[in-house]
Amino acid sequence: MSSHPIRHKLACLLLASATVACAHAAGIEDPMARPLKVLIISMFEPEAAPWIEPLQLKQEIKVPGLLPALPAVRCNSDDVCLLTTGMGHANVAASLMAVVMSRQFDLRKTYFLIAGIAGIDPRRGTTGSAAWARYLVDFGIAHEIDPREMPKGWRAGYFGIFTKGPGQKPKLDYYTEVFQLDEALLQKALALSRSARLEDSTAAMKYRKRYPYAPANQAPRVIQCDTAAGDTWWHGHILGQVARDWTKTLTDGKGVYCTTQQEDNATMSVIVRAAAAGLADSKRVAVLRTGANFDRPAPDQSAYASIHAESGGFPLSTANLLHAGKPLVDDIVRRWELWQAGVPAD
Repeated sequence: MSSHPIRHKLACLLLASATVACAHAAGIEDPMARPLKVLIISMFEPEAAPWIEPLQLKQEIKVPGLLPALPAVRCNSDDVCLLTTGMGHANVAASLMAVVMSRQFDLRKTYFLIAGIAGIDPRRGTTGSAAWARYLVDFGIAHEIDPREMPKGWRAGYFGIFTKGPGQKPKLDYYTEVFQLDEALLQKALALSRSARLEDSTAAMKYRKRYPYAPANQAPRVIQCDTAAGDTWWHGHILGQVARDWTKTLTDGKGVYCTTQQEDNATMSVIVRAAAAGLADSKRVAVLRTGANFDRPAPDQSAYASIHAESGGFPLSTANLLHAGKPLVDDIVRRWELWQAGVPAD
């Protein structure tokens, strides 16, 4: 007896659906998923814009769950894509998780380049400087007592969750307080970008003269130092010192704070969870932050005046994301036969 064509079609659909469901449950990528070499992660359009034309990111792939204003991942024919997530912890985590769980992309061998602007410590860099991070530190997971009520002798009212005071390392019960990135990838990114020509401007040069010390008053360059994430846009000498101290505390004295931003610990948290599910490799993450403004005032300024000042750093910071980050992207694409197995030794 011949089978009924409608029943046969339904059985095939159910079998296909079950196969995909089983593959997903086992952490196996959909065979139709597109393998990516590099996924660049920006947070808002000015960070994304410098990449689009140079990398010829002409393909737009819509992903359910992205911000309605930013509904698509941009890609090129070299399997390099750009995701713009929206700003802040919540947006970046939701957007990146949407991409991971869409299964439209095979991310198991993908290199993630988090590329965004930041405030920068004038003792470590200057506006336009491009800083590759070793440590990602969450500045927001802490106790806080208003300075008007904090114990005498404290410099600020921030201290670790369930600790007795500043300088004590918490238990890291949130699992997202600090991440250390892969050293081999960090060193490769630094080596490839050391000779990058970073943009500068007369407006930025003029503003830097308000800082009577280096490197604040010098030209931008590629550097290595670490980044602190927090959705509150804090500013000033006191909180700047808290960021320095907090980075030292969470990294057992190894980290050196220099940039402040909102998102990187949230981004890394998604990649770590994706890696645990067999969907990504958390060792393939590089974080590049460029200085858009100083995180504390010059000697002749108040903190309030500094936070509203026009330093000339913003256009430099967005442009220099491309100049410092593109050498890494280009090398991965050009030598993919080596990079797909891991960071090349040469």
